[in-house]
Amino acid sequence: MKNAIITEKAPKAIGPYSQGIDAGSFVFTSGQLPVDMAAGTLEKEDIKKAAKNSLENCKAILEQAGLSLKNVVKTTVFMVDLSEFSAMNEVYGLYFPENPPARSCVQVAALPLGAKIEIEVVAAK
Repeated sequence: MKNAIITEKAPKAIGPYSQGIDAGSFVFTSGQLPVDMAAGTLEKEDIKKAAKNSLENCKAILEQAGLSLKNVVKTTVFMVDLSEFSAMNEVYGLYFPENPPARSCVQVAALPLGAKIEIEVVAAK
């Protein structure tokens, strides 16, 4: 059983994938680029703003599924420059202040649209 999650409060998919999938006991988001939905722009300079935008987009998808960031059990953070890890982590910690989820963070050669960061989450119902 799987159902696509679609919301106007997060970036539309730029390929043949869903913003998120409700798979029964779990909800999976696709990787979220740092698009500022209010401005309609991609944050390419400031890693703190970029991390905030990516997490807000994950949050919007979860909310469409009736969940919140408190339901997140695992995150994966993709960054093009791990020297910005501490700055990203400052923002990330604001979104998961208690009982944070398991996390992987990896440096990648490049991300779609020239983004600095992409974040995906898995949430339990």
